[in-house]
Amino acid sequence: MTTLIDLAGHMAAEPAADAAVKDVVAVIAQACVQISRVVASGAISGSLGAAGQINVQDEEQKKLDIITNDILRDALKACPAVAGLASEELEEIETTGREGGFLVTFDPLDGSSNIDVNVSVGTIFSILPAPAAGVPTEADFLLPGRRQVAAGYVVYGPQTMLVLTLADGVAGFTLDADGAWRLTHPDIAIPADTAEFAINMSNQRHWAAPVRAYIDGCLAGKDGPRGKNFNMRWVASMVADVHRIAMRGGVFMYPWDAREPDKPGKLRLLYEANPMSLIVERAGGKSTLDGVTPILDVQPTKLHQRVPVVLGSANEVDRVGAG
Repeated sequence: MTTLIDLAGHMAAEPAADAAVKDVVAVIAQACVQISRVVASGAISGSLGAAGQINVQDEEQKKLDIITNDILRDALKACPAVAGLASEELEEIETTGREGGFLVTFDPLDGSSNIDVNVSVGTIFSILPAPAAGVPTEADFLLPGRRQVAAGYVVYGPQTMLVLTLADGVAGFTLDADGAWRLTHPDIAIPADTAEFAINMSNQRHWAAPVRAYIDGCLAGKDGPRGKNFNMRWVASMVADVHRIAMRGGVFMYPWDAREPDKPGKLRLLYEANPMSLIVERAGGKSTLDGVTPILDVQPTKLHQRVPVVLGSANEVDRVGAG
């Protein structure tokens, strides 16, 4: 049987990617191996349930939110190429005392509200250039998504998979029984057309008119204006929903809604939207705020800034934007 190339071998064959970036990716990937084991142990290790505290996002933290955050934070602080990090679970950035190198933002356990019922969750990360000199400040993290030098996510599901973009393209790796990441999806490409959409239908009455119009067209099926039947999928874990789109296409929407009209969206720009957008675009899809404005062009103004998200198969994203 042919042995599949591992993550180190894949990165060695990527000459356009900086060697230090590869070091950071390797550190994150190894930390996610550890996270995978903790997630898999569930109630056996006593890691399920609420932690009894609220994070900076005003959300109740799960025990695993804290455990996974600590695993990644400790690993990144020990990495010589990392000058600073920011986590969805931490109010402020943390620096390592180093200059130059890279900054890392991450969501340590996306979809953690699902963990107690054994639904797929994941880790999302983004790697940004650090300033050449001086200790990084919060302002140094506020870079548009196109400045990312690499991004990826890990989905802890029936198989644990790492999906990664370095200099270009998107590749997928599956964690084997020995703890090695094996290249199983060397060239991930999102088809331009789809018959699947992912959105939380319980919020339908709160959406803006263009989103309602798009969904109404999908729900009308082959007798409606689209002339074909659609399936709806919704896991309520961004990693799981976007991973499905990466594997077979679809459109994922977490739009603005009228429940909290002063908030532009729900998902975090630096920890979720930007890294997922880089992956989706490099896989041939589109990622936007509203079907029109590319997320990767947004200039961040706050560390924990939230945005609406419409991403996935390019032609469907365009249809959302067309109203």
